[in-house]
Amino acid sequence: VQPVESGGGLAQFGGSLTLSCAASGSSSNINAMGWFRQAPGRQRDLVAVTTMSDGSTNYAGSVRGRFTASRDNVKNTVTLQMNSLKPEDTAVYYCYVNVRGVIYWGQGTQVTVSS
Repeated sequence: VQPVESGGGLAQFGGSLTLSCAASGSSSNINAMGWFRQAPGRQRDLVAVTTMSDGSTNYAGSVRGRFTASRDNVKNTVTLQMNSLKPEDTAVYYCYVNVRGVIYWGQGTQVTVSS
């Protein structure tokens, strides 16, 4: 399984960006997909992870109400709509794919929010 990310880039404070991730390869039996992020000097933290079977999403408290995750479990894709962006959202965002407990990571995409 290879997560392939798209989106990200530069946004201004209060702006919006969209991230997408597609799980290619042998992607049957995906339990969950989502996003983590890592800012310089910090650990990688959960942003939003969606259970593919029912679409329920676990959000980090810092993004709840601003970010919205959606999934297509036929195409094995997840999308993260990020609104009301803040400078503290600046980080490398990594796609996360959980296949029966085995975790796969995307290569990461930079999101930078200017104040």
